[in-house]
Amino acid sequence: MPALIFATSNAHKVQEVAAMLGEPWQVHGLRDYPNVVLPEETGTTFEANGILKAEAASAALPGVYVLADDSGLEVDALNGEPGVYSARYAGPEATDADNRVRLKAELGKLPPATFTGRFHCCLVLAKDGQTLHVTHGAVEGTLRLEEQGVGGFGYDPLFQPDGYADTFGLLPPEVKNQLSHRARALAQMKEWMGVHLI
Repeated sequence: MPALIFATSNAHKVQEVAAMLGEPWQVHGLRDYPNVVLPEETGTTFEANGILKAEAASAALPGVYVLADDSGLEVDALNGEPGVYSARYAGPEATDADNRVRLKAELGKLPPATFTGRFHCCLVLAKDGQTLHVTHGAVEGTLRLEEQGVGGFGYDPLFQPDGYADTFGLLPPEVKNQLSHRARALAQMKEWMGVHLI
């Protein structure tokens, strides 16, 4: 079975990608490769950060395919913020709750409106330090000022996907996973891999 390294130490993300890719891929995370250190995310776009991580990890792991992602929330009224800073919007040591507090504060400064935005994911596949393919996925929705639900993580309790009355904080995981930005980017990547790599 061909091996694929997903450049993350998040076991949940690794399981998610392994389940979506299925046969014949054998997916591992960076917990199995403790000597691989990812570079600082200095890019100004999700794609730039994804390429940084994928190329660095694949250079450190010659001969194997490496997949990396970068993702976050883009709010139109905030000119795309928090964007690439989604995980550290309230500071380098910020928790998910801290980031939601800052987002609500920033939106609260604006005239009342329907705040549109999206979760965006970029996936980058690399081998031997070279990018092979890039895909993007997004889910559109609106941002609430009141949190709803405790499911998911990050900004989920504030994000209501288009076509649904509840936030990602309330929607069951099976619904969220069908809609998710990562699932959409991965479906495109899987299709490309099936044509070019298998």
